[in-house]
Amino acid sequence: MSTYTPIATQTLGSAAASVTFSSIPQGYTDLVLVVNSASASVDAFTYLQFNGDTATNYSHTHLYGNGTSALSSRASSTSTMLNVDVNMETTTIMYNAIYQIMNYSNSTTFKTTLVRQNNTGSDYPGALAGVGLWRNTSPVTTVTIQATRGGTAYNFVSGSTFSIYGIQVGASTQKAQGGNIVVSDGTYMYHAFTSSGSFTPSQSLTADVLVIAGGGGAGGTYGQGGGGAGGLVYSASQSLTVSKSYVVSVGAGGNGAIEYAIRGSNSNVTGYSLSLTAAVGGGASAGTTALTNGGSGAGGTYTDGTNGWYTGSGTAGQGNNGGQGLTTGGGDKSSGGGGGGAGAAGTNAGSTQAGAGGVGSSAYSSWGSATKTGQLSSSTYYYAGGGGGGTDNRVSGNAGGAGGLGGGGAGGTNGTAGTAALANTGGGGGGGGYNSGGPGTAGGNGGSGIVIIRYAL
Repeated sequence: MSTYTPIATQTLGSAAASVTFSSIPQGYTDLVLVVNSASASVDAFTYLQFNGDTATNYSHTHLYGNGTSALSSRASSTSTMLNVDVNMETTTIMYNAIYQIMNYSNSTTFKTTLVRQNNTGSDYPGALAGVGLWRNTSPVTTVTIQATRGGTAYNFVSGSTFSIYGIQVGASTQKAQGGNIVVSDGTYMYHAFTSSGSFTPSQSLTADVLVIAGGGGAGGTYGQGGGGAGGLVYSASQSLTVSKSYVVSVGAGGNGAIEYAIRGSNSNVTGYSLSLTAAVGGGASAGTTALTNGGSGAGGTYTDGTNGWYTGSGTAGQGNNGGQGLTTGGGDKSSGGGGGGAGAAGTNAGSTQAGAGGVGSSAYSSWGSATKTGQLSSSTYYYAGGGGGGTDNRVSGNAGGAGGLGGGGAGGTNGTAGTAALANTGGGGGGGGYNSGGPGTAGGNGGSGIVIIRYAL
């Protein structure tokens, strides 16, 4: 049996020409969109667009009938689809249209949408049915509903409502709702959250949970240390209650800094509402402040001639320490240490090479293979790699440190900025480099976190 699960509802408090649903969860088979709208403007139409695509990738066919006569219409290679006449000539009657967006989370086929409506508009009164096609294989993550006629935008009135639901066709393999990616490897069902949401079991479950916090931002200017990876926490055999909605929070990565005296920001904690240890955000690198601890610690950085200052410490059971920075040739000529990763500590800076970020964990490679998340290297998936240290080009031969496998960003060299970590890996950002005679460069941002829940089929 199919079930409808409310995803989101928007009720307009003031007139608006369009409504958008973003970050639509991918854990359902179809979507159902219900529109109740009106306008005091001319008899306009509502149109759909997916994923912000404004190119001419849409087509649609409509059938109309009023019990006496019937007609049809067809349009192809358009920038919107399913022009439903909602008789937008009155503010007192809300007209209803129901759309079914089929196989929306599929990544191999074009997307088909059906619409039906009991229409009393002046153009095509009577019953309406239509089918639309979006010639794109991407999963639908954003739906925009807009009101136009003849290329002119018109407003939906205040009080118009727009509701979107997920449909999950009954299947023994999927026993819960929620997540941006829902896939099976034949043994387990995986629900991966790349953004915050909720997880609701449709029966009592025993599940394993992988939680990775966002990575830390790196420091900028003068060869800064790499950001530490976000903490990684694995919890096996968690008992989940039927129909209970568990809140899942996915933390953003920390921002990189642009000045040596300002540290990058620590990332947000990632977790979900069970009795689990929260994953700690990655350590952030800086020039003159010691707040660099985290899930994994940030790499050591600019030290005014004293090696190893401000090397960050990791959180026990979640990550590792950052590597030490190195000052060469006196003064502020320095290279940063690598940020710690979930699999290893960051590397200390050397005389010709800034420290590499610590490698992330490959213990959950099968999870990455199933969900296509993490960083892939030689058929193995890694999570939570540390950021590489940046370097000062006034030190002869110096090069920035490599990012740790698991999404860590590379450190900057010869005035280049540190590289941002990969999203949804919990990787640390790469440290900024320095170019003699020029401004310093920014450190890379940390990567956002991820939560993956799996259970046996």
